Amino acid sequence: MIFKVYYQTNRSEVPVRENTKSLYVDASNEREVRRHLKDRDLNIEYIQLLEGNHLEYEQANPHYEVETADNR
Repeated sequence: MIFKVYYQTNRSEVPVRENTKSLYVDASNEREVRRHLKDRDLNIEYIQLLEGNHLEYEQANPHYEVETADNR
């Protein structure tokens, strides 16, 4: 399954929507996504499962790159 992770690059600051970034992770579940990202200094705001038309829309983005979780 593909998950979209919304995050901020600075954990010590209050999240500001304009600074939100995203990345895509191929993992079995949300817990696996969090485990995959735990060593990075990210302030994760939200993890969203992408399916169907929403996944197709995201795949059309030229910046769409998927990371694979270690346990896959």
